[in-house]
Amino acid sequence: MAESENGYTTKITGLKRFYLATIYSIQGMKAAYAQEPAFRYEVWASAVLIPLSCFVAQSPMQLAALISSCLLVMAFELVNTAIEAVVDRAGTEFHELAGLAKDLGSAVVMVSLAIGGLIWGAVLWENFLC
Repeated sequence: MAESENGYTTKITGLKRFYLATIYSIQGMKAAYAQEPAFRYEVWASAVLIPLSCFVAQSPMQLAALISSCLLVMAFELVNTAIEAVVDRAGTEFHELAGLAKDLGSAVVMVSLAIGGLIWGAVLWENFLC
């Protein structure tokens, strides 16, 4: 970002912005993988489940749902990690709201795991048990 003559900050736009956003996103995923065991577990589970979904799914919609459920879990784990980083940066002393923020972030991950389990269970049920 650069400051213009009138004191307002202008954002980079166009292809340069897309390039930089991609670089920052990759850096974030690398940091999460290096620092968060839960994210590593989810990446490895997705590395198994996403290819498996190509064999389990019997329609493009099922394939999209199965893959999306894996990506959803990883996305919420990244959000949870971001919340934890901000709370930890704010201070080391216990504060009720800091604990609540961390608990809520964790709860979002748990709910996304439940959604993923329901989607995978429903597709497996429909395709192999009905």
